[in-house]
Amino acid sequence: MKDLFSLEGKTALVTGGGHGIGEMIARGLAGQGARVFVCSRNPGDGDDAITPISADLSRGDEILRLAREMSERADRLDILVNNSGVTWGAPIDEFPESGWDKVIDLNLKSPFFLTQALLPLIEKAASANDPGRIVNIGSVDGLHVGLFEAYSYAASKAGIHHLTRIMAKFLAPRHITVNAIAPGPFESKMMKPILDKMGDDMAGSVPLRRLGRPDDMAGAAVYLTSRAGAYVTGATLVVDGGLATTA
Repeated sequence: MKDLFSLEGKTALVTGGGHGIGEMIARGLAGQGARVFVCSRNPGDGDDAITPISADLSRGDEILRLAREMSERADRLDILVNNSGVTWGAPIDEFPESGWDKVIDLNLKSPFFLTQALLPLIEKAASANDPGRIVNIGSVDGLHVGLFEAYSYAASKAGIHHLTRIMAKFLAPRHITVNAIAPGPFESKMMKPILDKMGDDMAGSVPLRRLGRPDDMAGAAVYLTSRAGAYVTGATLVVDGGLATTA
């Protein structure tokens, strides 16, 4: 059973891995033995378990530079976690085009083109018995209508869930699984303004009556990227304490 969740000898890249959901995932993968790289615009200093790389994934040239740098640092990539994201909220009468484009570009376009750029490296790690793993981070807001007018965010996350299914179908013959995780409310940088105002109400709206914890997110990611999840592809794993059942 111990080996079922081991990631010893694996190399992983987690985008947006310097804080919040991404850091929870990065720490979880590293805790199971993976060599973990994280990237963001300001990834911090890293430590013995995690290596930071600076990259602005809203830019196509930066996506290609990151792929080149990963090829220089690793001879294979077992796990890619597409987590980088941003949100924007405004009433429908005031919602700006810039708020649409910024969110869709980072949340939906960038994961596709980063995956495309890293496919040769992922294929080097992939086999029939031990597939390469891609995990896209969606959101419960892509599954139900949330409390806030975050139009582009919700659309981008619904899109990433379906993109996951399409990618899963066409990458399966290349021995690569593609799955999504749809988090509910967790303590993260993106959620902080909301939690500061209504944290108790938010926790109370979750059927399990609490916010997500780091080990909840780490456990989901480890499952999908370890031997335990090797036969799972095209799935969206909802990690929300039951919130999606209330809408």
